Amino acid sequence: MPSSFGQTLRVTLFGQSHSPAIGCVVEGLPSGLVVDQDALAAFMARRAPGQGSWTTPRREEDRPRIVSGLNVHGATCGAPLAAVIENTNTRSGDYDNLLKVPRPGHADLTAWEKWHGNQDVPGGGHFSGRLTAPLCVAGGIALQALAARGVRIGAHLLSVANVEDERFDALDNSPASQAHLAEQLDILASGPRFPTIDAEAGTRMLAAIDDARRSLDSVGGVIECVACGMPAGAGSPMFDGIENMLARAAFGIPAVKGIEFGRGFEVARLHGSENNDPYEMREGVPTPKTNNAGGILGGITTGAPVLFRIAMKPTSSIAREQDSVDLESGANAKLSVHGRHDPCVATRAVPVAEAICALVLLDALLSYPAE
Repeated sequence: MPSSFGQTLRVTLFGQSHSPAIGCVVEGLPSGLVVDQDALAAFMARRAPGQGSWTTPRREEDRPRIVSGLNVHGATCGAPLAAVIENTNTRSGDYDNLLKVPRPGHADLTAWEKWHGNQDVPGGGHFSGRLTAPLCVAGGIALQALAARGVRIGAHLLSVANVEDERFDALDNSPASQAHLAEQLDILASGPRFPTIDAEAGTRMLAAIDDARRSLDSVGGVIECVACGMPAGAGSPMFDGIENMLARAAFGIPAVKGIEFGRGFEVARLHGSENNDPYEMREGVPTPKTNNAGGILGGITTGAPVLFRIAMKPTSSIAREQDSVDLESGANAKLSVHGRHDPCVATRAVPVAEAICALVLLDALLSYPAE
């Protein structure tokens, strides 16, 4: 079961939802980066469970213990960085009925078909969103490394159910739009508990999530992520392009079902004259005037903000009764899922989107730098 991605910056995740611990190994980090442990803890707290009615009530401190990769001064030393997070609040008994009756929409059945009952079922095992915690450890460190290079990354909930937030002002690459985008990122970085730019939209999203929870159901959402300050010329064409790398990493986040860049699927309805990003000289540098391409052409960064959106499906573990099968008897069965689950997984996946964005872009800068 390979659980790694990256070229020069290589990330490997290990553990299961209810194993004693989960963690990550990060190879290829540039040496000399002093890791701000407080900033990393604050980033991890945004993904942590137990934040309110919109998340699972499972409570985990999620404080990583870095066991290698730092020197006595707390700086990366060139050796692989390994971090461990203890699992302290598991309730495996909640999953006893899933040993033979798979959850619709979850990987229970496919895991059973592949490993014939030897898979770890409680909490979803290695398929669980719990594994995004060590992913955020690696991504949180990458965010710090990119910030030192002038790259800023932020994400928000663009939509939940039928409620939409304000969009990032990243499709117009004018100086005025760049300034507005910086203001939007400042709002998100100021510490609102719910990850929206427009607070009123966040309130309506919370109501939609609560309605689904009370109905023993769940809802999905879309996360929008942007990276500002990436230099033009980073990346590679064909199969190692920025889009390729981001898409591969994004689909490692449980529940992701789609990704789009820039104006995304909307471009299929446009003419070339509408979709092409014209250029102009700014301070002696050729610069896209608009950013329909999402900051990437031919797999290589254009210098405009890198912009993408990921679609998250509704949580598959719901308390409402569903049709399933009994794998032991071979008969049809009914299933109501017990345990503690997020009524909308997209809420806690916002920092995860930032984490994979940071890891991919740092990897691209190390593997395919602008020449």
